[in-house]
Amino acid sequence: MYSVILCGGSGTRLWPLSRKNFPKQFLKLYSDKSLLQETFLRMKKVSDPKNIYLITNYEGYFNVLNQIKEIYPKIKKEQVLIEPASLNTAPAIALAMKYLVSQEKIRRDAPVIIVPSDHSIASVKNFVSIVRSAAKKVGGNIGTIGITPTAPETGYGYIKKGSGERGYFKVSEFKEKPDRETAEKYLASGDYVWNSGMYIFNEKTFSKELKKYAPKIFNAYSKKYETFAKEFKKLPSVAIDVAISEKSKKVVVFEGDFGWSDIGSFDALSELIQEKGISQKQHVLIDSKDVFVHSSNGRLIATAGVDNLHIIENNDCILISQKGRSEDVKKVVKFLQEKDYKEINHNVVGYRPWGKYEVLIDDANHKVKKLVVYPGASLSLQSHKHRSEHWIVVRGTAAVINGDKEIKLKENESTYIPAAHKHRLSNPGKTDLEIIEVQTGNYFGEDDIERYDDVYNRIEN
Repeated sequence: MYSVILCGGSGTRLWPLSRKNFPKQFLKLYSDKSLLQETFLRMKKVSDPKNIYLITNYEGYFNVLNQIKEIYPKIKKEQVLIEPASLNTAPAIALAMKYLVSQEKIRRDAPVIIVPSDHSIASVKNFVSIVRSAAKKVGGNIGTIGITPTAPETGYGYIKKGSGERGYFKVSEFKEKPDRETAEKYLASGDYVWNSGMYIFNEKTFSKELKKYAPKIFNAYSKKYETFAKEFKKLPSVAIDVAISEKSKKVVVFEGDFGWSDIGSFDALSELIQEKGISQKQHVLIDSKDVFVHSSNGRLIATAGVDNLHIIENNDCILISQKGRSEDVKKVVKFLQEKDYKEINHNVVGYRPWGKYEVLIDDANHKVKKLVVYPGASLSLQSHKHRSEHWIVVRGTAAVINGDKEIKLKENESTYIPAAHKHRLSNPGKTDLEIIEVQTGNYFGEDDIERYDDVYNRIEN
């Protein structure tokens, strides 16, 4: 069995934690693993890890590759596919299926499971059991996994179950997110399940249904993989539900209950963390009740005499909102987008193919960063017109090119790089290299970089 993990989302429903440059799937919300890492480890119980593929956009490629390397060092670059454009789930799934059949030469009747990268599942054992059963029974159908509803949830789409057959139900209808009254009726009837966004099918069935219901995508899909990838940007941006599932007569649903959540709001996140019994000692609540406090950095947050709040602290932003009004985050995000706030897309932590950096001080004539360079990684050979840099090693060993010199720096050693000097920083060690970088000059923008050589192909011709 093959698994495809969809990693291209850039959701902002969890702003300020989730940003365009580092969306929800990369966050560690309730454990020492990110949602993406937990998804990969979960799918390892379903598929051989060499049969797990991930699809993302270019901006997310190195985040995906680096996070998976942390938990599965044998991951191959070929297992992380890049969408030529960020469209929607139907084109992304089509690209993955075409790649598996054309480039990896999998059998057209081999079952493939498609899963999002940013969901939480409490009972992995129950999840694996349902997936294995579904893989055996799905046959020539388009299978989806529906979650037994436990509450009249208005934040999820629903699937109406039709006639029951050998371990699954025919899908009668897909329903959009309902209002509260409608959700209560769905729950009381017992005829509906939550739409998890997970699918199981083989390429043979997928291509037939694509041809019937999404001919524009199929026209490109039917060509060679290289041609399909080249024409990808011209495809319609459409979800798999709209493109195929809501129209096909071959869609069946396997019902399961394994503690599923898509963590689509701070209400959902607070409930999940409460269920897991997680508490953070740095949060002090005095005469406060029903207050959910979350700090990305474990900073001390104290409240006094308040109730019914979410307080979310990130490196550079704080969000305070009433519980039960998580949808208002969309209004905040819309306002920030309209006013062109940089905080909508980026925070003071920047992620790069070689590692990450955090801005510690950003002043008019100097900027201080902490750089973390992954083992074996290397920054580009570059220079700056408007700034000089001081590098101080605080952990690990650095290999440095500074002008015409190549030097090794150990902990507590440093080097000064004048403006216009070509320079490069590399980590030859087996653990993270940590550097304090002090920039001085009159301009510190990330666009003041001229690259001469780069192992990540970031040089513009």
